Amino acid sequence: MIFEDPRYRNRIHVFRDRTEAGRRLAEMLRPAYEKGPPGWILAIPAGGVPVAVEVARALKWPLDLLLVKKLPLPWNPEAGFGALTIEGDLLVNREAMRYFRLTEEDLAWARERAREELQKRNRLLRGGRPYPDLSGKTVLLVDDGLASGFTMLAGVQMVRRKGVSKVIVAVPTASERSLELLEPQVDEIYCPNVRSGPYFAVADAYQNWYDLDYEEVLDFLKSLEKSSTP
Repeated sequence: MIFEDPRYRNRIHVFRDRTEAGRRLAEMLRPAYEKGPPGWILAIPAGGVPVAVEVARALKWPLDLLLVKKLPLPWNPEAGFGALTIEGDLLVNREAMRYFRLTEEDLAWARERAREELQKRNRLLRGGRPYPDLSGKTVLLVDDGLASGFTMLAGVQMVRRKGVSKVIVAVPTASERSLELLEPQVDEIYCPNVRSGPYFAVADAYQNWYDLDYEEVLDFLKSLEKSSTP
């Protein structure tokens, strides 16, 4: 089931920044999950962290990071043709591979680049610690937006293996086609800004958009820890 905000359908620049977008998501999630048993929030870094921090503040659920990286095109690392998780879950967009005439050698190269980046993120952002026990838990997967949906879908595969009871995807903005890809694989999707059409960019949902570095991600996580300390 997909929950959206009709006021934001096909609009751009609807959020000031990721923090405001996270607060809007929290407003949508609070009626259903504020008073129930706590689950886990897993944020996809970097951009998903400030969004997830606001949701975690509102729901008072623990927050960890879902480490998943798109498989980069050899000539454009910002574009991808699949995704890899820190635990090795691989999702390949074979249609994209055919379109870009990518070989199995290209796939092996992209997988290795993604693996190296994931190990770096795990070391710097999570300290390499084991993942929490998610069995029987409701898990909320958060990012700052979905373009193709493949990165999130790889993350869904990872948490499904861990025996969770319910998987919810929460993102401020998404393309309609990415939601169509994800909907059969998850229990619920919360996305206030759904956009259709041939062109989609996550950044278009935000008035203030920029790439976060690792230090900024850690600062957001520390701010949540401080606000949660009695």
